[in-house]
Amino acid sequence: MTTTDRRGVLRAGAGLVAGAGLAAGCSSTGAAPHATASSTSFAASSASSAGSPRAAPAPRPFPGQPAQIAHGPRDRPRVALTFHGQGDPETAQALLTAAEKHGARLTVLAVGTWLDQHPQLARRILDGGHDLGNHTQHHGAVNAMAEADARAEITDCADRLKRLTGSIGTWFRPSRAPTASPLVQRLARAAGYPHVLSYDVDSLDYTRPGAPAVTRTVLAGIRNGSVVSLHFGYPDTVAALPDVLKELDRRGLHAVTTTELLS
Repeated sequence: MTTTDRRGVLRAGAGLVAGAGLAAGCSSTGAAPHATASSTSFAASSASSAGSPRAAPAPRPFPGQPAQIAHGPRDRPRVALTFHGQGDPETAQALLTAAEKHGARLTVLAVGTWLDQHPQLARRILDGGHDLGNHTQHHGAVNAMAEADARAEITDCADRLKRLTGSIGTWFRPSRAPTASPLVQRLARAAGYPHVLSYDVDSLDYTRPGAPAVTRTVLAGIRNGSVVSLHFGYPDTVAALPDVLKELDRRGLHAVTTTELLS
């Protein structure tokens, strides 16, 4: 795909102005400024629009599933494409739009400071039929934090989700690690998340290997029940998604939310 083509893909995805900040991947990120006023304004405008927005789904336990979920049932042709939610909002819009055009539904684990900067994206994700969850407030190495700091990372992001959508989100995923430490598991459960969401396929898109490499990595590892880790904020991921979805169709695999995967 040429540079011109990629720009066209991004423009087609959204009408938002691209924001600053790095993607929410396993690369380094800075803490984003709080935007409480804009968050409150968005919540008020949503409530006053034609009809109140539907209540966001809340977390729920899945009997028989472990405390940390890395994949779903292997006997059904379903997969979950999960995205670390941070970075340029234009690429986020493009990914959501591309998925919806294909009939796919995603799971977005949002960083709290990203929601502070772009509160409108919380409702955009839910209105597209996607899952929305918690990926900590600042995207730091949560497993390495002291208990009080780790708790704040989880609950601060949960508070933002609650304020914007009426729910703390359907899932929690630790930042800077594929799995949560025992302490972080306990803190997430205390915050209201029965499970921690991990994954069994890492796209490595945050390493910026190029769209063909992202596509190859995902398709090489994906199977019935797979949970795939991807990221907002990278044009290569936007470019790779249509090819990934086409191949999933050819294999008879349906991209659904994590909630649907486990239901």
